[in-house]
Amino acid sequence: MTFWVIAAILALVCSGLIASALLRARGGAVPPAAYDLEVYRDQLKGVDKDLARGVITGEEAERMRTEVSRRILAADAQLRKSTTALNSSGGAGLMAAALALVVTIGALAGYWTLGAPGYADMPRKQRLAASDIARGDRLTQAEAVAQFGVPEVPVTPGGDFGELMVQLRAAVEARPDDPRGLALLARNEAGLGNTAAALDAQKRLIEALGDDAPGAAHAFLADLLITAAGGYVSTEAEGALRTALTKDPGQPEARYYLGVYYDQVDRPDAAFRTWERLLRDSPADASWIAPLRNQIVSAADRAGIRYTLPPLSAAPGPSAEDIEAAGDMTEEGRQQMIRGMVDKLMARLADQGGPPEEWARLIASLTILGEAERAGAIRDEALVIFKDDPEALEAIRKAAPPEDGGTQ
Repeated sequence: MTFWVIAAILALVCSGLIASALLRARGGAVPPAAYDLEVYRDQLKGVDKDLARGVITGEEAERMRTEVSRRILAADAQLRKSTTALNSSGGAGLMAAALALVVTIGALAGYWTLGAPGYADMPRKQRLAASDIARGDRLTQAEAVAQFGVPEVPVTPGGDFGELMVQLRAAVEARPDDPRGLALLARNEAGLGNTAAALDAQKRLIEALGDDAPGAAHAFLADLLITAAGGYVSTEAEGALRTALTKDPGQPEARYYLGVYYDQVDRPDAAFRTWERLLRDSPADASWIAPLRNQIVSAADRAGIRYTLPPLSAAPGPSAEDIEAAGDMTEEGRQQMIRGMVDKLMARLADQGGPPEEWARLIASLTILGEAERAGAIRDEALVIFKDDPEALEAIRKAAPPEDGGTQ
């Protein structure tokens, strides 16, 4: 409130100085009629001099005096009228009041639009120092889970997928250092909402791989840590993110969560830069695009950056040339092309997730390839992932192999 009072007083003082200068200029101006009056009086004196020297006759002098006197009377009347207008303070006062109002309201409205009303004065150096303090005060994972974590609501799958999970857990128990089994277990436990079990499996996976653990493995560990802490990026989660980006600077999930971390330690400028680059580098159907677009504008606003979200582009697909080339392929060639697309889609869904349409496409593609059992297992996994989305469930069920006897 103090700022607004000071700003209003300064605006009024400035407008008062301008109005005062304007009034002084108006008050010191000499009306044109005053100059005319001086000229006519000089002319009247000149008539008397010309008469005394005999230049003009008495009759001519009288006629000239009459004409000049008439002009003097007219100029005097005009002078009185101009003086009355200049001495009138109503118009000048109204102008000064209007000027003060425009300057004051304009200054306050400009700050309201371009400034940050209510935001405490904090120079850049002080903001960076406050952010450093926030970084140093980050909670550990255990503290973050205790303060922000929510109780797990794990899902017990049925049908073939439930049996596969039982077998997978038993296999990992029998071979606790098998990286492939640990990776599958961590992903599937996370999909079922068993975050604690997924965390345990992912930590064991990274320990088993040692220095060979890829950036994606550390990024997924950070994801699980942040999920367990209710979205809070703890010191352990930050460490996992840094490791992931050291191994793979382009790792997308780590880049997204690093932006979340920057946002939480009051560095919206760094969060915006991280997210803006990630948004430009990512396909439109990436799983992190939706939450990123929901947060990047707010980060830009708080960083004082004018930013407009780019329009969503369509998900990439085969070009017209690809489709034409597929038409000229042999049956074996088409099968190989489908196999390559299926493998690529399967890897991306396993690593990044995706919309239900892509899961349905994967299930249908596996069915075409004659892998109905595998398609049914993936179908059951997708049903668990999209259990709260009736439309997604319907699309996935329609894509399932008709001969599969799994849960429908």
